[in-house]
Amino acid sequence: MGGVIGSPWGNGEHMANREFTDDELLRYSRQIMLPQFDVAGQQRLAAARVLIVGLGGLGSPVALYLAGAGVGELVLADFDQVELTNLHRQIAHTMADLGKLKVESARESIGAINPLVQVRTISEPLQDELLVEQVGLVDVVVDCTDNFATRFALNSACVAAGKPLISGAAIRMEGQISVFDTRQPQNPCYQCLYAHVDEEQLTCSEAGVMAPLVGIVGSVQAMETIKVLTGLGEPLAGRLLLLDGMSLSWREFRIKRDPQCSVCGERTAHQ
Repeated sequence: MGGVIGSPWGNGEHMANREFTDDELLRYSRQIMLPQFDVAGQQRLAAARVLIVGLGGLGSPVALYLAGAGVGELVLADFDQVELTNLHRQIAHTMADLGKLKVESARESIGAINPLVQVRTISEPLQDELLVEQVGLVDVVVDCTDNFATRFALNSACVAAGKPLISGAAIRMEGQISVFDTRQPQNPCYQCLYAHVDEEQLTCSEAGVMAPLVGIVGSVQAMETIKVLTGLGEPLAGRLLLLDGMSLSWREFRIKRDPQCSVCGERTAHQ
């Protein structure tokens, strides 16, 4: 694991009611002035911990927007290094970062935007005991990965720990976003939606992807993360958004919980 970009006030639940400095109020003023958000929303963000898995095309805008918004701690997980083919879409990295671990490059970019945000990095595969441990330490998990095996593992860990999962995917000219929040017994999990999917799938390196598409999907993931953390608006729990980049049109589908789901099917109204 990597290090931490320091914060003058630390991190923790006690920060949910702390007072901001004048500089912080100025930094976050454009969202604090929103009546639905206000200082209380900013306090909730400052007290929050978010795990971002994957610091590529989706994880880059997620990390940068959550850092700019003032999330207290970001945990960045990715074991890949920055390559030249990444740079057309992965906006957390630059030419100077070629060969660096993506988590380190992203940490530097976050620090340049908002040094008040604490950053922890995980540069080894997030699996087994490490996955369970890290999901248990945060408030929300953002899935910015590119394969079903990792997504299913993240979903299982989030269901077991009762943590919301913000899921996004993008390939070619198509994207999708949903929120899987099984803290509410009526909500489905990721497995409910994709239980019968073939785990063989194309990646961006095989099928291609248009650069701004990942920015759109990642930005929506960041927005949904903020909503879940602060109680703002209506998150995408139980809904799936599909984006057709060719026509720039959105479709929304309702997702039902599968009572026979192998991951979340045993939940009751008391959980």
